[in-house]
Amino acid sequence: MAPSARPRLPELRLAVQYPDGKGPAPTRPQVRRWVRAACTTPAEVTVRFVGAEEGRSLNRDYRQKDYATNVLSFPYESGARLCGDLVLCLPVVEREAQEQGKPLEAHFAHLIVHGMLHLQGYDHETGSDDADRMEAAEREILDALGYPDPYA
Repeated sequence: MAPSARPRLPELRLAVQYPDGKGPAPTRPQVRRWVRAACTTPAEVTVRFVGAEEGRSLNRDYRQKDYATNVLSFPYESGARLCGDLVLCLPVVEREAQEQGKPLEAHFAHLIVHGMLHLQGYDHETGSDDADRMEAAEREILDALGYPDPYA
């Protein structure tokens, strides 16, 4: 009997950018695993890790909120291919993980999955049904990756 063929995964073009002095950021293979788990269509994504100053500047310029936030998603129009950027602010992610008593790796996984869902049109700010749907998708993806419920 022939071995079963593994399903072909959709094409993923992924760039991961780190600031000088990389800090507590996850590895490229970790980021690729999390992005792929949250996206089942062909995609071109850049994940950029930044410091507090750049995180604050981007949040202020694009969301009119003058503070550094954990993750920002920037989707781009591209037809059949998902295209976008995720920006994660290292000091904010690290602080939140400590405050919430979560392993840093699990928090990074959650935020990358969260950001990838935003790139695909999920929105938790437009209503409770949308938020519930997004959180359910996050829980399912993170569970498949072996991480605990981030909302527990």
